[in-house]
Amino acid sequence: MKVLATDMGFGYTKATDGRSHQLFKSILGEANPAQFGESLVGNGSQPPRHFRLGDEAFFVGEWAETQSRGRRFTLDPAQFMAKHAKHLALAAIAPYAPDGDPIRLVTGLPVSFFKRYREAVTALLKGRHALVVFGADGRPVEQQLYIEQVRVIPQPFGSLFGLMLNNLGKPSSQRFVTEKIGIIDIGFRTADFTISDKTRYSERGSLSTDSGMSSAYARVASHLQDQSGVSIELFRLHEAFTHGSLRVKGTLYDLKPVIQQAFDQLAERIATEVNRLWSDDWDLEAIVITGGGGKALYPRLKPLIDGEVLAMPEHEDPRLANVNGYWKYGVHLWGGAASATAPPA
Repeated sequence: MKVLATDMGFGYTKATDGRSHQLFKSILGEANPAQFGESLVGNGSQPPRHFRLGDEAFFVGEWAETQSRGRRFTLDPAQFMAKHAKHLALAAIAPYAPDGDPIRLVTGLPVSFFKRYREAVTALLKGRHALVVFGADGRPVEQQLYIEQVRVIPQPFGSLFGLMLNNLGKPSSQRFVTEKIGIIDIGFRTADFTISDKTRYSERGSLSTDSGMSSAYARVASHLQDQSGVSIELFRLHEAFTHGSLRVKGTLYDLKPVIQQAFDQLAERIATEVNRLWSDDWDLEAIVITGGGGKALYPRLKPLIDGEVLAMPEHEDPRLANVNGYWKYGVHLWGGAASATAPPA
């Protein structure tokens, strides 16, 4: 039995086996055999990006973005669950899954989607899956994924478990075990707010909103369309946000001012939401900011939020905070570790 974790985000999909990890953009694309070859794969050490599930061959991530004629990307939760989640999850865990051996998998859902989609995600992933994985040489290899058990938890608890537990699944920080902690998880599609009261999930203090990073991306995309006349898909702006500029039809656009303005407005929106939601939770002892957008917005949010505001560890990629915590929680559940109270099952 092997414990794995995956985080199927609207922006990026991530997976880990506790030793290594991978992440790729949450994009699916048609895999035309004529497009596949040695020139496509580049570095043969990369995890696979070309798969077949049933009768459908598909690319994921950057391969789908750059090679596929038909690409699938969505911010709609129902469409994501119906057409994207299974393909992304299996592609993400495939490099870590022993052929045919049982896997126990932990994943998460945004707070407001948790009750609605938890059972659907479990049914989607649990069981045996015949996946064909195309290697660096283009040859297909059949791989049987046997997901014996699936545990779905509210998404922000991944970051909390990452801080609370060590790699043996045992509590390593008593603060996060014994105190009342607020968690702000800023993802691509949603911002999730939740409270862990001595590791107990607070339904009253938990909420998802649409204040994810995609709202800042949409503002920058609108600016670029006004300036260049080109409508750019949101998933093609990740690098622009990293570098602060983007070249469109030969013209380099400086995006730093509009990005900074978009971040400032998003931080104000999130701070207003969380201060209102937690207005009665004056006994919060700390608030942790996490998620893929957490690092960028932390300096802006800290002065706007009441209480002690903490960032995730500097050395950790914020996009991996939840999936690393999912894995530690899986080790805690199935690896015989010391007990810690879990969020509702």
